[in-house]
Amino acid sequence: MKKYNSIGELLVDYRKMKQSSQAEFAARLNVDIRTVQRWENGSTIIKPDKEEDIVMETLLPYQLLRNLNASVPIPTYYDFSLRKYSLSRLANTLPEAQWFKSNLEIATKRIRTLDYETDIDYIVRYMHYHKKITKSLKEVIKEAVRLLPEMNLIITDDSGFYSGHSLIFPLKTETYEKLRSQQMNEQDLTVNDLIHHKKLERPIFFGFDITADNNDNNFYLTSQLFRYVRDKPNQKYLFCSIPIRYDNVELSDQIGLNIIWEGERGKNEYGLDVFPRFQEGNFRNFLSEESS
Repeated sequence: MKKYNSIGELLVDYRKMKQSSQAEFAARLNVDIRTVQRWENGSTIIKPDKEEDIVMETLLPYQLLRNLNASVPIPTYYDFSLRKYSLSRLANTLPEAQWFKSNLEIATKRIRTLDYETDIDYIVRYMHYHKKITKSLKEVIKEAVRLLPEMNLIITDDSGFYSGHSLIFPLKTETYEKLRSQQMNEQDLTVNDLIHHKKLERPIFFGFDITADNNDNNFYLTSQLFRYVRDKPNQKYLFCSIPIRYDNVELSDQIGLNIIWEGERGKNEYGLDVFPRFQEGNFRNFLSEESS
């Protein structure tokens, strides 16, 4: 992560990443180019209403902007590839899995069930950097919320702005087998591939996407998932996913998920590092072991 000391420094790097000029950025925000220039050279701070416009336009975390857009900025780390921020170098990386388990009962009231009508457009925009959400996948998300509201979640910051989400699909067995054997891609999923998990002897939960704008929020979302499956009467469940963000790879290994196949590592069309692989397992052993 790079340490930012001013809002101007952040906006300059954002424009470079997007290959956008000051004039183009100003036009999208409906402000004069001189306003953008003043933001970037630090001669003025951004007004609150324009802060919100910038959040919606750039999808940068609201708290990141609030930290840097102040008369006395709070230095904050940010990674455009991971799209995560932190307040210190020590908090830049995810903690080890044992730390997650030791603090499993810590929860937050900032998590709620995804509201499809309210949230889907923002989620689609947020995810397009690493996963394209087609019209069919939007319907899959809508049905997953209906079937499994406990695992399809939104987390917000203290001001109510989006900070991350968890999208978990309850799959039919035949769909899982096709994904596992690479006979189909997750982009090909339809509503017909979902089933209520209580109808299966071995429920299959597919982690389509778990994303957060900092490690604290990642912890809250992951912990809620752990608590949900830990407390289920049917412990024969299977969890599987095809993650591409490298920040979660080591955590998955520590939890004990098995790697079935790995795709080619590299960068996607937006320059983000991707590490696709199919992994699966059950959290039962990990959660039942004594914390060390």
